Amino acid sequence: MHLQVLQDMKPDSHNSQTRRLALGSLLVLLLPIFSPNLFTPLGRASPSLFSEWNAPKPRHLRLLLDALNRQTSDQQQSDLWSPLANQGWKPCVQSTNRPQLPKKSQGYIQVFLDGGLNQQRMGICDAVAVAKILNATLVIPHLEVNPVWQDSSSFTEIFDVDHFISALNDEISIVKDLPSQYSWSTREYYATGIRATRIKTAPVHASANWYLENILPVLESYGIAAIAPFSHRLAFDNLPSDIQLLRCRVNFQALVFVPHIRLLGDALINRLRSPSKARVSGDNHLDGRSDVLNKQGAGKFVVLHLRFDKDMAAHSACDFGGGKAEKLALAKYRQVLWQGRVLNSQFTDEELRNQGRCPLTPEEIGLLLAALGFNNSTSLYLASHKVYGGEARISTLRKLFPLMEDKKSLAATDERSKVEGKASLLAAVDYYVSMQSDIFISASPGNMHNAMLGYRAYKNLKTIRPNMALLGNLFMNKSIEWAQFQQSVKYGHKNRQGQIRLRKEKQSIYTYPARDCMCQA
Repeated sequence: MHLQVLQDMKPDSHNSQTRRLALGSLLVLLLPIFSPNLFTPLGRASPSLFSEWNAPKPRHLRLLLDALNRQTSDQQQSDLWSPLANQGWKPCVQSTNRPQLPKKSQGYIQVFLDGGLNQQRMGICDAVAVAKILNATLVIPHLEVNPVWQDSSSFTEIFDVDHFISALNDEISIVKDLPSQYSWSTREYYATGIRATRIKTAPVHASANWYLENILPVLESYGIAAIAPFSHRLAFDNLPSDIQLLRCRVNFQALVFVPHIRLLGDALINRLRSPSKARVSGDNHLDGRSDVLNKQGAGKFVVLHLRFDKDMAAHSACDFGGGKAEKLALAKYRQVLWQGRVLNSQFTDEELRNQGRCPLTPEEIGLLLAALGFNNSTSLYLASHKVYGGEARISTLRKLFPLMEDKKSLAATDERSKVEGKASLLAAVDYYVSMQSDIFISASPGNMHNAMLGYRAYKNLKTIRPNMALLGNLFMNKSIEWAQFQQSVKYGHKNRQGQIRLRKEKQSIYTYPARDCMCQA
């Protein structure tokens, strides 16, 4: 076949040079067929001409050099690590007029939840609320296989199901499994065709009336209704106060991780707070930290959620310093995943940074932390799934914070055995450690960021929210000096460290718990 193509392309003249040019052109055309990997986007497992593991040189070298030699006073450290003052709000999720558990259930409600751990967590809270609105019995929610993480962990593998049921049994009936007469109602059953008991039309942020008008008739007719998809399918506004309080109870009281996740999380926390006593499977690399940590911030640690994965880097359409090769690789990856449906790609890198729409790189979040006053004796826990560029990208951050740890460095292999390779369980460990840290900061907004903002506001714990627009402008100024950068960062984050913000219309109850889940003390 290839010989025939060559003959067809042979020019009328017998000029050897022309033949060589034709042959070369043909090889260029055929190369993508025989070596497709050279031309594919930077997929999750496919190689390309650009390697994400070869991180670019530091983009802010002048700031980095000054940050490495930074000095912090005892007063700065005291201010930084001091807990938040009482803000006049307290947790308030117990209703004095709580409706009792109905004597007769209207039927069974099933929900199928997609997304990552934090999105599923919000969906579970909403599912309980919807079951209450309908006076229905909730079946333990089904967690879909995560398309990004490829994780099939179930509800019972992540959350303590017995605690979940008992914590809510005075308000809602919850069952682990359907009775035998409804055993046909499975995920596989709904995947094979249109079913009368499956509701696919639930609008985003649907009202309570929508459920009463559209789901209740299905329950009355069949005794069961399955809602899929279900993420973000209940409004945040115009709901009865008892329904809002119930969502708060689920989020802050009923959803507890399984014991082995809590045990591993407690072990990590203890090692972060008392590094001199830590032992990791014969590796005593933590022991040498005690002398440094006995100064300021002793026994305290900060959790950094480094939200810088490949999907986020590609979707942001920002420039991360890898040159033309990286831009092309991310653009191809973006095109394959989202087929051009990325609005950010219409803007220049400068425009995106001015708007605060570029995720912070490990180098940039390190400079932010240094400017805020964290020094090289700070005990830092890195919470993240997969970092775009791996250790090569993180190396600059590690230079700024040599006492940076994560699950792998703090726990032995046998300790991690029950969660290893399961992204949802690994995320649950990070979530648990983040709940109890002295300070939490996320490199970029997202579901984990929002979940921690809500939980830590509820508990009045310090949470730093990066000012993305300010940082975008500062990092574009290549001539800025460290003193000016540090001053701008401190001033721009003075009121972004956990101060209570009241929820506005359409905002999430899980991110802004006051006033729905809190009352004034």
